[in-house]
Amino acid sequence: MDPKTSVARSPFSSVVQRRSKSYRQSYRSYVGTMSHLAYTPGFTKRRLTTCRLAPKRCSTAEMNPEQRALLVREWQLSYVTPLYRFQHGHLKTYSRQLAAFLVSERQRGVAAEVGLESTLRVTFTLVAGMAQTEEEADTVFIKIHSKTPLALPDDPQKVLWSGWLTCVGGDPDYLRTLPEDFVCLPLFCSGGTEGLTALVKAWFQRTFDCCFGLLEINSVNLQWLAALWTDCHARTSIKQLKLVWSLPAEPPMEVIYAMHAQDASELWRSVRQPGLREEEDDGSVGLEEVACFFKGLKSHFYRHFRVELPAGRLTQVSTALGSAKHGGRIKISNSSYMITTLTLLTECALLKMPI
Repeated sequence: MDPKTSVARSPFSSVVQRRSKSYRQSYRSYVGTMSHLAYTPGFTKRRLTTCRLAPKRCSTAEMNPEQRALLVREWQLSYVTPLYRFQHGHLKTYSRQLAAFLVSERQRGVAAEVGLESTLRVTFTLVAGMAQTEEEADTVFIKIHSKTPLALPDDPQKVLWSGWLTCVGGDPDYLRTLPEDFVCLPLFCSGGTEGLTALVKAWFQRTFDCCFGLLEINSVNLQWLAALWTDCHARTSIKQLKLVWSLPAEPPMEVIYAMHAQDASELWRSVRQPGLREEEDDGSVGLEEVACFFKGLKSHFYRHFRVELPAGRLTQVSTALGSAKHGGRIKISNSSYMITTLTLLTECALLKMPI
């Protein structure tokens, strides 16, 4: 057997691998060290939500085209501070301004390596139906189109980059404290080259006096996503629950833990509010249930492989509903639980904002 790779089978298929100026109102204040399944570090305005209510399932057929566009690719997550004097009624103006900015950067040679061609078009569009409260601003979707000089007039333009800003389930108390000139769309999702993403961020920072930062998905929130997606199994099969842990070892060890959907569902039901009748179930998922679910997963793995997963860090979660990585990359592959997933990510973005 390869000394750097070991494979074993159990009721759950598992693999162990070794591989060699703006408004910055504080969203955080000291509340002390938080529990092992709450947000860390302890400098937050409040603890991470301990109970999440699953909304009514939304099928892809019920979604508008703009919402379906959010499901087609993997996105890199960032947080963004409130936008100064951003107005949803001026999206056509912003489209022209961003296009002019990109052309200017290309002429200066700054954008030469990001693939911008001679014909550029930028579109800003609203994504209706995402906001959950009156305080939340509508989601904005952005696309950068380009056409080569040799293309025929009827040839479609190629989408070079796309991204969106959203606020889903944001803390209403925080949103109400914002001055009228500021719009809070804290979650920024980008899909495209790093060069184009950097240019778009630079334009937003210059135009709306805001600040961007990388939004990682820590181990706690990956556990939440795994539990939420597993809870959806009865309505939409997750097919397989795949978890990846990074363990502190020399050389570094990566544990890939693949679990059949039915096995994951049975474990989830065993910790899902035992004794609760189906008619009493309001669809909410509690923090204690998430903790018990992962305790069962780790205990099972230890019994078979004598590997202590609690010593490592969960870095990736994947199901048929979506995938998420610690580095801040996420793909939402199904409309089920999309709002719940974005609510969690919005909360993470708000908590990550700098003072």
